[in-house]
Amino acid sequence: MQSSLKIKLSLFMFLQYFIWSCWYMTLGSYLGTLNFSGTEIGASYGAFAWGAILSPFIVGLIADRFFASEKIIAVLGIAGGLVMFYIPQLRTFGSVYPTLIVYCTLYAPTLALGNSISMTHLADAKKDFPFVKIFSAVGWIAGGVVLSQLKGEQSALQYYLAGGTSLVFGLFALTLPHTPPRKKGQNVPLGEVLGLDALALLKKPTFAIFILCMFLICIPLYFYFVNMGSYLTQLKWEDMAQKMTLAQVSDILFLILLPLMLKKLGYKKTIFIGILSWAARYFMLSSSASGTDTGTLLIYGAILLHGVCYDFLFIAGQLYVDSEANERIRGAAQGLIAIILWGFGSLVGTYLAGYFMDQHKLAEPKGGIAHDWSAIWATPAWIAVGVLVVFVVFFREPRKVSER
Repeated sequence: MQSSLKIKLSLFMFLQYFIWSCWYMTLGSYLGTLNFSGTEIGASYGAFAWGAILSPFIVGLIADRFFASEKIIAVLGIAGGLVMFYIPQLRTFGSVYPTLIVYCTLYAPTLALGNSISMTHLADAKKDFPFVKIFSAVGWIAGGVVLSQLKGEQSALQYYLAGGTSLVFGLFALTLPHTPPRKKGQNVPLGEVLGLDALALLKKPTFAIFILCMFLICIPLYFYFVNMGSYLTQLKWEDMAQKMTLAQVSDILFLILLPLMLKKLGYKKTIFIGILSWAARYFMLSSSASGTDTGTLLIYGAILLHGVCYDFLFIAGQLYVDSEANERIRGAAQGLIAIILWGFGSLVGTYLAGYFMDQHKLAEPKGGIAHDWSAIWATPAWIAVGVLVVFVVFFREPRKVSER
C-alpha cells in the first residue's frame, strides 16, 4: 500500500539532505581558503541557527495559513538554489554571512514542512515514517561521496552542486501530494507559532533540567561541525567529505537500536550514554592531535561515534519531550526543543567554537598545522563532562517510560 507515495517521500528526503551535505560539513574548509578567521567561520555556521529561529514564522504564519505545503517547498527550494549559485561570487565575511542567513532561512522550513507532509499522508506514520526518514541519511552520505569524488571540498563547486540539486528538489516538491494549509482563515496566536505554550512544561523541575542540559550540550556539539573540516584539511586528508559520511552510516545503525535501548535502559541511562559519547568523541579527537601513531584511528573512531552521540541524545530527547507533553501542546513542545537545539544553542555553540579556534592559533604553523588542535578538542570534552555531571545529579527518570 502507498508504494508510490513512499518512494516519492523517500526521494524527497534524499534530495533534501543531499543538498545540506554538499556544503555544511566543508563550509569551514572553503571559508579557510578565503582567509576567514575562526570566529568568522563559527559565525558563518551560526547562520543556520537564524534559519531555525526564523523557520517557525514561515511555517506558522505563512505555510499553515495561506499556501499548500508542497508549493511553499517548491518556491523555497528554487529560491535557495539561486542563492547557492550566488555565494561563490562573494569573498568577504560581510557579504557571505548575511547571504548564508538568507539561504538557511529558505532551507530550514523545508525540514518541518517535509516531515509534516509525510505525517499527513502516510497511512501508518509511526511505522512508515522511520523508513522514509532513513533516506535523509542516505542522501547525506551520497552528498559527501559525490563532493569528494569531484574534489570539491575546498572549492566553490560545492555550492553549484548544492544549488543545482536544490532546483531539482524544488521542482520535485510539486509532485508531492497536495497538502493545503491546516489553519487557513484562522487567527493563529504568535505564542502558538513560537511554541510558547510548551513553556508550561518548565514548571516540572526534571523537564527544566533536561532543557538546560540540551542547551548546554549544544556548546560542545558545534565544535565538531565548525572545526572538523578545518582540522582534516590541515591534516591533508583526501576525500574527507566522503570519509566523514561514516557518521551517517553509524547514525542509521544506532537509530535502529534506539527503541531497544530506550525499552531496556529508559530515558536517563540512554541520554547519559549520549552525553558521555560526546565527551569521549572529543577526548579521542584531542588525543588524535597529539602526534601519536593512533591519531588516524582515533579520528575514525570519533566519526563513527556520531550515531550514539546524536541518536541517544537528541532523538531520545525528542521522544522524551513527546512523552511529557499532552496532545494540545505536543507540537509546541517539539518546536521549543528545536529552537533551543538548532536555534539559540547553535548560535552560542558555533560562536564559541570559532572563538576558541582563534584563541589556539599557532604563532608559526607546524607542517601545515595552524592551530593547537589538542587544546581545541579538549575544551568541548570537558564542557560535555560538566553537562554530564549536572544531568546525572538532577535529572530524574520519568515513570513508566517503556509504556509511553
